[in-house]
Amino acid sequence: MNIIKFLDQFSNIDLKNASASRREMFSQLGSYGKKAAFAAIPFGLGVTKSNAATMAFFGHVGPLNLALTLEYLESDFYNRALLSNVVPSGRPLDVYEQIAKHENAHVALLESVLGSDAVDKPIFDFTLGGAFDPFNATNPQAYAQLLTLAQAFEDTGVRAYKGQAGNLAGTPYLAPALRIHSVEARHAAEVRRLRSAYYNMELNDNGLGWITLNKQLNVRPMVPAAVYAGEELTVQAGVNLTSLGNGYSAESASQSFDEPITGEEAVAIATPFFA
Repeated sequence: MNIIKFLDQFSNIDLKNASASRREMFSQLGSYGKKAAFAAIPFGLGVTKSNAATMAFFGHVGPLNLALTLEYLESDFYNRALLSNVVPSGRPLDVYEQIAKHENAHVALLESVLGSDAVDKPIFDFTLGGAFDPFNATNPQAYAQLLTLAQAFEDTGVRAYKGQAGNLAGTPYLAPALRIHSVEARHAAEVRRLRSAYYNMELNDNGLGWITLNKQLNVRPMVPAAVYAGEELTVQAGVNLTSLGNGYSAESASQSFDEPITGEEAVAIATPFFA
């Protein structure tokens, strides 16, 4: 199947249709208590390096605002990448265009759910203080830097959504959040394959569409190690997968699951990109 058509099957039109209106959603919250949930974040503020660490993740508003912040990051990144003329034509451009479409839809959905309680869109610095120049078409390393940033953002997003699922359990927001989680996972796989193809790497443990242990494609620029910290775990629900049946390797056991990260860990990874 054409990868763009496959990605489009995850279109967030489904999410918009499946999710209730903001008013209907709040009417279902019952015992969660809107006031208690809204105490999670200083909502009048945009997320910046100075206040990102103060974000809290109880109730449903904290997790949704974390998701919105990450979606702001990704949508702004892909939109700017497409305007830069850095992404090569053909499959790379097709994939970036499709991912941008999804990220923009995620932002619109989360903003509509949160309404006036949504955090303001931060100002982002994708140069990491001047170390990168990813949107400069005259920079010979620009596309490599775009791929590194995309892989970091997508792999972080997958783990962050999984990490917040427990905080959304029992609310009408869980199913839409998990649908977005599955979309982000597909994005991550495609970006990892694009990056592997760019370096003409064989699909080994470092270049697969999924994460093996805490490895990454061993080329520069590197993705921050924090993105993969803890991915090497082989224990799920208290069971060490390497001990099942005839035994699975640690590599295959780790490939089977993405490990969650906490909201604080996600913010720590994203904070260097806040201006």
